[in-house]
Amino acid sequence: MLLGDARQGKLLGNVSGFARALRRAGLSVDASRIALAARAMQAVGLRRRDDLEAALEAVLVGNERDRGVFRELFDTFFRDPAVASKLLAQMLPSAEGKADPPRQRPRVREALAAPRSARDQRPQPEQAVEFDACMSASARRQLRHADFNALGASEYRLLERLAREIPLPLPRLPSRRVRSGVRGVRADWPRVLRQAARCGGECMELPRLQRRREAPPLLVLVDVSGSMERYTRLLLAFLHAATRGMRRRDVFAVGTSLTDLTPAFALPDSDDMLAAVSAAVPDFAGGTRLGECLASLRREHSRRLVGRRSLVLLISDGLDTGEPQQLQQELAWLRRRSRRVLWLNPLLRFAAYQPSARGAAALHAGCDAMLAVHNLASLEQLAASLAELMRQR
Repeated sequence: MLLGDARQGKLLGNVSGFARALRRAGLSVDASRIALAARAMQAVGLRRRDDLEAALEAVLVGNERDRGVFRELFDTFFRDPAVASKLLAQMLPSAEGKADPPRQRPRVREALAAPRSARDQRPQPEQAVEFDACMSASARRQLRHADFNALGASEYRLLERLAREIPLPLPRLPSRRVRSGVRGVRADWPRVLRQAARCGGECMELPRLQRRREAPPLLVLVDVSGSMERYTRLLLAFLHAATRGMRRRDVFAVGTSLTDLTPAFALPDSDDMLAAVSAAVPDFAGGTRLGECLASLRREHSRRLVGRRSLVLLISDGLDTGEPQQLQQELAWLRRRSRRVLWLNPLLRFAAYQPSARGAAALHAGCDAMLAVHNLASLEQLAASLAELMRQR
């Protein structure tokens, strides 16, 4: 007997719970179908499992594509309802009652390890249900190529957590600082004298000074206009985690005015950083005047650019409302004071994209390269692209 000698109230509760699980998995199950399911269960009885499954399938499944989902969830739910609840809790959407559109709803078939064949109707021995509690690998596969601007709320939160795990190893370049080594154009005379003092005045080797290799200073300019709202938060979280530990990292928000976000980026936790950014930026989701913001950077923060060694990442969609002539002049100054100025543009998600807007045309002409930052795949490719561009002279 499938449920033993359960009382009538517990029987109806199991039917209702199973129907709610089907609804969360994406099936269209309303109150009338739940009532029919309860009557069908009473009609066929509980002695044979396959009869009960066929009766419930007849009243709860409305189309052919949902049959596999029903059968897999039936096996899981009536074996252990708690396991089925945990499984569904890890799937998107995670909050009950906040269902995404039908094309975004997850299927139980993707979550279970061994789907049951539609032709195999023989009773199967009870087996333990195993699933990945975090489901991060599955979510990464599904969302790796999803555009940040086309995600539901629960998908966006999951993808934000995954973006924080993507590394961004910047290429290490020769710096002005030196260290002792076996190669170099100058001798390390202090070390020579120390070794000679330990060896009775004899010089056994000639240590030399060679240049240290360090990651370049990083200057990040993030567009916080309304058209960039869906990208800004996620890219800030990605950069905060990926550039943690750098010796020199300066971050500014560009909108209708320039806002220094470097103190917020000094916070160790990314969530605290995002909260501090929200409090610090007065023109969030407003317009964009890149030329005026770069002019403020030149007048007030020009010392943030370390010689011609700084790597500048300008994150914007190029929809600028300022004067393009001013933007061209300020970009020329920025390019003279840095090693590379790279434009990270989320609009490159469109295959036929052309920088035809006035601000976009100025950015395209004034930056060294334009890279895409619209999904996880583009963020994973970003490190390799930066290394290749930094090697070019």
